[in-house]
Amino acid sequence: MHGNLAKNQALLTSLIANLHGLQRVDVAICVPFPYLYQAQLLLTGTNIYWGAQNVSQFEEGAFTGSISAQMIADFNCRFAIIGHSERRALSHESYTSAANRFMQLLKARVTPVFCVGETYAEREAGSAEAIVGKQMHAVLDDMGEEWLAQAIELEAVFSYEPVWAIGTGKNATPGQAQDMHAFIRSLIAERDPDFAARARILYGGSVNASNAAEIFSMPDIDGGLIGRCSLDAEGFRQICEAAAQQAEVLA
Repeated sequence: MHGNLAKNQALLTSLIANLHGLQRVDVAICVPFPYLYQAQLLLTGTNIYWGAQNVSQFEEGAFTGSISAQMIADFNCRFAIIGHSERRALSHESYTSAANRFMQLLKARVTPVFCVGETYAEREAGSAEAIVGKQMHAVLDDMGEEWLAQAIELEAVFSYEPVWAIGTGKNATPGQAQDMHAFIRSLIAERDPDFAARARILYGGSVNASNAAEIFSMPDIDGGLIGRCSLDAEGFRQICEAAAQQAEVLA
């Protein structure tokens, strides 16, 4: 929850200039709902996609204050973040409601960025994989073949964000992150091996310009879900370039 019209104008204009010509990576900025139109105006015709930070689990109806997937689709959003740990904690979003949001986005033909992750207490208790597994199964088990095909077509994105590393300056070691990303990919493979091979799994948890290259070098980490560092145009540029350089290594 950052920004206003003037700050957004400055940040997005800077990002457009900084990231012009960047290849081998996809870059998207997910903005608060009131600024979707501004993002659409500024980013149309650039190499930067735009999206929203959440959507309702419902298609329409008496849900005052909620924003549906179809509403954000009207602004040509390519992506929407769902299941973020802050939404789960602050708004008590359940595994089921997160899965419903996933389906609503598929219906509206917006690519979901589905977040999963454990708290520090859950990791210390040795239940990190069990927690992440439940979060993933809430979506994977709920998809029939038609919805699975839609998720593959829209290139649904998954993001591992250890709750204890979000905005704290701490981050999982590259090895810890890789282990969980490999586990997430294995869960997708149980449902559809081809989907698992193609799915992008992002790491979100205090990624910055200094650690991005090492994190992105892990074989199952396909990019980053960047929080506070996305508010710094120069730092964000360096993170994006680290992703591009790693993509070149893999090409």
